[in-house]
Amino acid sequence: MVQRVAIISVHGCPLARLGEKDTGGMNVYVLELARELARQGITVDVYTRVHDPQEPRVVFLQERAQVIHLPAGPYDEGKTGIYGYLSEFLDRILEFQSSHGLSYEIVHTHYWLSGLVGLDLAARWDVPHITTFHTLAEVKRRARPGEYEPDLRAAMEFRICHEADLIIAFSQHEKESLERFYHTEPSKIRVVPCGVDSGRFRPMDRFAAKKALGLEGKKVALFVGRIEPLKGLDLLLQAVAQVEDKEDLAVLIVGGNPRKDQELERLHATASSLGLAQTTRFTGTVAHQELPTYYNAAEVLVLPSYYESFGLVALEAMACGVPVIAARVGGLQYVVREGETGYLLAWHCPDIYAERLEVLLNNEDLRQSMGKAARSLAADQTWGAMAQELANAYDSLLFPAQPALCKV
Repeated sequence: MVQRVAIISVHGCPLARLGEKDTGGMNVYVLELARELARQGITVDVYTRVHDPQEPRVVFLQERAQVIHLPAGPYDEGKTGIYGYLSEFLDRILEFQSSHGLSYEIVHTHYWLSGLVGLDLAARWDVPHITTFHTLAEVKRRARPGEYEPDLRAAMEFRICHEADLIIAFSQHEKESLERFYHTEPSKIRVVPCGVDSGRFRPMDRFAAKKALGLEGKKVALFVGRIEPLKGLDLLLQAVAQVEDKEDLAVLIVGGNPRKDQELERLHATASSLGLAQTTRFTGTVAHQELPTYYNAAEVLVLPSYYESFGLVALEAMACGVPVIAARVGGLQYVVREGETGYLLAWHCPDIYAERLEVLLNNEDLRQSMGKAARSLAADQTWGAMAQELANAYDSLLFPAQPALCKV
């Protein structure tokens, strides 16, 4: 079995606060992966950039797992500017690895920026390189008119696809996208869905959750995620505006930084123009451990995204027994089961979202039925099972099966 793994997540520190511009499901994924691999006896070092000058250089997550913050460019540099500091980040990894006498059997990278670093590290250390993209430029470009992704990113993703030893995809849709747009050899792709902590994300007393958030007597439609046009929040607000009875309705939008996000300011203006200023609450970012209260206060989670590589918040909501209305895109179509745990909508049209919202908000029996089915489905998708599959993938690269000898 593999003994020590280097996880590279240049811009996605697993300890960063979620819901801001460059943080989200990937941060959760890296954190849970490191923890679960460590529980299985694998030592894990997560290398990431310094994102907060107050953060210790090395943070021990638990036995066998640590996060190593390395300086590379300004600590508050946005994701788009990090490419220019990758060589510096690479040098810092090599310095840390050498000075501490560390050796690795696997390099596992996350996002294309990390993938480029991983190609170099794998060559220097003569170890296999596994990569997980989390999102793909060519898919994002096609997901929504006007969505911009630089040619450099697409070109580098293509290179990584052809030079990495193995690619982890979250869904069959992502696997097919890698084959179609990047001409990736199918045998190099392994589908391993994300997991959820069903002990933390579980059904709780809904009245108590609403009371904790000051939402007593309200029916709550919830959104959780980064605040960006790709998430389709305009569509959510337009749909709510069409709901006939809004007297007891509250729309809760979790994510974003009011001091930094122009998109959040624009959405405030949009809500006001639609007459939803009193109906909509923008909470900003929320600590991950606090999210179960928000899910449990909601009657429904709404994700009208144009693209989601997986849709982790949908799985978290389902684990809390909350039905989901989601766009039939990317990984969401494999997380939500149409008519069983919620609704998958093929069209980005406010009318149909408004219709499904009214159906769920006005039918408690249906909500409970879908919520129970959602909890049952999500409870089987654990981070531990995901990490075991990845550990098996690591071993398959380190110890490839030998062909049986023919008897003469």
